[in-house]
Amino acid sequence: MERSRLLECLAADYARLREVGASDLTAAVPSCPGWTVADLVRHVAEVYLHKVECMRLNAFPDPWPPAELAAEGPIELLNRGYAELTGEFAARDAAAPSRTWHEPDQTVGFWIRRMAQETVIHRIDAELALGVPVAPIPEDLAIDGIDEVLKLFVGYGSRAWLEDFTPVLAGAKGRTVIVGVDGGPGWLLRAETTGVEVSDANPATAASTPVDATVSGSATGVLRWLWTRESPGVSDAVVEGDEATLTELRNLLVASTQ
Repeated sequence: MERSRLLECLAADYARLREVGASDLTAAVPSCPGWTVADLVRHVAEVYLHKVECMRLNAFPDPWPPAELAAEGPIELLNRGYAELTGEFAARDAAAPSRTWHEPDQTVGFWIRRMAQETVIHRIDAELALGVPVAPIPEDLAIDGIDEVLKLFVGYGSRAWLEDFTPVLAGAKGRTVIVGVDGGPGWLLRAETTGVEVSDANPATAASTPVDATVSGSATGVLRWLWTRESPGVSDAVVEGDEATLTELRNLLVASTQ
């Protein structure tokens, strides 16, 4: 996605998170057990400010978070965090250097994408907590989010931090999953004990490739399934195939997004 489009989506989802969150900061967040909406909003604000420091220092700030952040109210901190984050983005080219957790991409552009995706998932958390309708997710943002969680969190993460995935991958046997968007792109995952290989799979390839399981549906439905952000009792994703493979995929997603 283009930088301008990601920033547009970030702005919309930040505004939605602030609006919904401010209505009841005490509500429990079912998709983040143990959190209230206040905890959720504060988390997003601290993530924004952490990325600000990553760009300013070109290093991970340590220690984090600073103790003084606790003195600010959650909504006030969110507003300040967003203002500082977007101010840093505006002052820097997407190709400018910034420390990130993805070694192949040490640029500001990585954080623009990551913060847009971070915010859409957490505004869904707020909507689920307050029991309000989940606002539509633009298809381009949802497709990009699927690509990010599969390739970066699962694919890259399972190799970069293999020790964190060992409990899940210890019994991996090369099981394969196709994740596909109706009328759109697809991804092929193969889990081995050494990590998960993730590659693009166009519709023709997907149709002719024997796999153990499939996850398909609208871009929004698939993204919400991958992040376990579905509405109670409602799923817009079609999940089919071998139960052991699907359990392995779910456990990989949990390990990579904790």
